[in-house]
Amino acid sequence: MLTSNYLEQIRKKNNVRQNLIELKQLIRDDNQKKALAYELAGDFSDFTALLKEEDPKVRKNAVLILGEMECDDLADQIWDAYEAEQTLFVKADYIKSLSKCECRQLLPKLKARLKELSETKVTVEEEKHVRAEIFALQALVLKYNRPKHHKFTGFDHELELILMTNRNHREMTAAQLPDETEIKMLSGGIRFCTTHLDDVLKIRTYTEMLFPIPGLRLLEGSPDHMAKQLVHGGMLRFLNENHAGNPPFYFRLEIKSSMAADRKIDLVKKMSLAIERESAREMVNTTSGYELEIRLVANKEGRFIPLLKLSTIPDWKFAYRKEVLPTSVTPANAALFMALAGPFLKKDARVLDPFCGTGTMLIERARFLPCNTLYGIDILEEAIQKAKVNTELANIPIHYINRNYFDFRHEYHFDEIVTNLPGMGKSKDTESLQILYDRFLQKSQKMLENNGIVVAYTTVPEILKKQLHNYPAYIVEKEAIINERENSRLLVLRFHIGY
Repeated sequence: MLTSNYLEQIRKKNNVRQNLIELKQLIRDDNQKKALAYELAGDFSDFTALLKEEDPKVRKNAVLILGEMECDDLADQIWDAYEAEQTLFVKADYIKSLSKCECRQLLPKLKARLKELSETKVTVEEEKHVRAEIFALQALVLKYNRPKHHKFTGFDHELELILMTNRNHREMTAAQLPDETEIKMLSGGIRFCTTHLDDVLKIRTYTEMLFPIPGLRLLEGSPDHMAKQLVHGGMLRFLNENHAGNPPFYFRLEIKSSMAADRKIDLVKKMSLAIERESAREMVNTTSGYELEIRLVANKEGRFIPLLKLSTIPDWKFAYRKEVLPTSVTPANAALFMALAGPFLKKDARVLDPFCGTGTMLIERARFLPCNTLYGIDILEEAIQKAKVNTELANIPIHYINRNYFDFRHEYHFDEIVTNLPGMGKSKDTESLQILYDRFLQKSQKMLENNGIVVAYTTVPEILKKQLHNYPAYIVEKEAIINERENSRLLVLRFHIGY
């Protein structure tokens, strides 16, 4: 049905609620929205009049349609209707509609209402709707009034850190810390104290940096009680001691737990609101542009370990990672591969990646130890273009060639081949990978210097090892499990012509 038909039925007061709902769905299409705007010709009185209808669902859908029309002149009328609205479940929709208009002039009123709601005690029945209204108000206030982010100042403070790492190779990260550092091994990382955060930030083999909250090990109880424990148990003090800037801190809350998804969502919403209330809005929940993530990790007893992830700490080590492909290896993993293969790599090596993708393996190889030359080859043109973007950001000279490795020729041999070998996919089954890996090993013999090294990451190590039986010139110097569940492995091979 066309917008004009729905509009006609609404004007005739025929099944108004249902026609509003269907019209609202229809104008999600831009062409239909334009058709309705043309039909209305700037006169929205058919919908503004409905904001006084007795049926709250009529008011709800009418105001949402007004919002979709993005008419700035309606802002004051929508606000007046919002103030007059008595039905809780509708009020958030007025604010959502306002967010699609230019309503900067309403900012003082929006702030006052947000403060009023944040300080109001509500019943259990009212909580869900008031929470939705607060979130909508907050998002709109932040649209016009987001203060500058805080600046982290605690680089020389004594800080307790958790570095999340590959669980099979925690020692590779631990080994990069000063010898006197007291380290506790965790299942997925390492925990320690430092007064030299700048040095820790240079380590490339961890995936995340988390901060335990001093003096606060476990949370338990209701959302309100856990929020009190967080805010008054040291979190706000820790943030203020290590940052310059005025409140509020913008945060998001994440819960790592096996609890049902609906329970987890409900807990996040209730606790986020309680944290704002307990902190007197010195901490504000937002879904974008947040400065920290409060992460609650459930233990076996059902209590939560509180951790903070700070985006206020500049971390540039993987800033080059702008372009990716679905098959791209993560930079932290590529850095780990180089650390694992480190004893077999050499300075000023000539390095080749025959399946270079977006260039991550080559960039991390260059970061690990200086190279003479680096070459990346990929049959996919998109990969080569993305690799060039990343490499320019990394400021590393790498030669990229869009070609099939098996057609590649070069005037000199390479000291090292480092690569993320293709794995199973829509176009690659076991048989095709056996052929590919066999050709890779055969071709690489022609590309490597005697005693040259191959650093190969694969998600199907059994296929690579099976093909190695056909090439005795390759000696397995090292094999490391990267992910036990996936059985992915890193193999370091030495090519020795003597065989």
